[in-house]
Amino acid sequence: MTTPNKTPPGADPKQLERTGTVREIGSQAVWSLSSCKPGFGVDQLRDDNLETYWQSDGSQPHLVNIQFRRKTTVKTLCIYADYKSDESYTPSKISVRVGNNFHNLQEIRVDFHILAVVNNATMNMRVQIAL
Repeated sequence: MTTPNKTPPGADPKQLERTGTVREIGSQAVWSLSSCKPGFGVDQLRDDNLETYWQSDGSQPHLVNIQFRRKTTVKTLCIYADYKSDESYTPSKISVRVGNNFHNLQEIRVDFHILAVVNNATMNMRVQIAL
């Protein structure tokens, strides 16, 4: 999720990790969801298997909360969506918010390609994705 350089649009996150361009830091955080159906939670969201996924079970916005133990710089956020499989469930709007706790989250501007590149990376303890 962090990178020293700007990530090119359409880049494969796994390839970038193998070459050392990015480093996956999601395992250093505590992940939570606003809701999920049984068997479609955080484990399926994070398991690197494109056949499994998170499925929310509640009203919008659907939230993914990522809380780091200390302030962490996040420059790149990878989000995979498959419109052919998801169709009407593919989000039409994604909001990324950062801050040090739930009370000071601020929405940040991101450029979405296949990767979500956070332009103005700052040190934060919490990242929230709203779908």
